[in-house]
Amino acid sequence: MTGKEEILFDNVEEYLQSAERALAEKKYNVAATLFFKAICAAVDLFLLQNEGMAPSSHSDRFRIVQQKYPAIYEILDRDFPFYQDSYSRKMSHEAVEVLKEDAKAITERIKRRKER
Repeated sequence: MTGKEEILFDNVEEYLQSAERALAEKKYNVAATLFFKAICAAVDLFLLQNEGMAPSSHSDRFRIVQQKYPAIYEILDRDFPFYQDSYSRKMSHEAVEVLKEDAKAITERIKRRKER
């Protein structure tokens, strides 16, 4: 792994661990934000590994995955509104669970790749 890959992988792990703690404490807005950040960092790591670059913004990330990785785009497109809502609404446990499951699904793919 390159230095940038290690940083992104470590960030994914940190976001997931912090999100789990926030969820356990019923801090749903914080958990939603952190699970979405884990998703984005994992997608950036995936893109770095597969495309040789990590996007610098949400719009770049969305554009690349929409064009080349529709299954990942579907997850981002579904989850981004939860992340946006976390700024101005109280998040529900159910919404956070959706983000959690999606974060785990994407990060499992990245972890398996790291173990190779």
